[in-house]
Amino acid sequence: MEQFDAILTGSDSPIEGVVTETSFDGSQAWDFKSIDETLHLVIARNPRGGWVRVDGTEPYLSGWIDELAELITKQ
Repeated sequence: MEQFDAILTGSDSPIEGVVTETSFDGSQAWDFKSIDETLHLVIARNPRGGWVRVDGTEPYLSGWIDELAELITKQ
């Protein structure tokens, strides 16, 4: 299982966390948990290959999905 540190752009300040490869409904997914435990975001690819949020805390910024997907593809 792959894991790496990541920083997402928050509305007030950067959000530091850890991304862990996991599964969701039998598919590969990526789980971001912030160090301060205020943000949890799980994303996976949909059948068309696009990234979608499949679980996590509310509210969240939709831009985090693209930002996290970019970090994942760089790994």
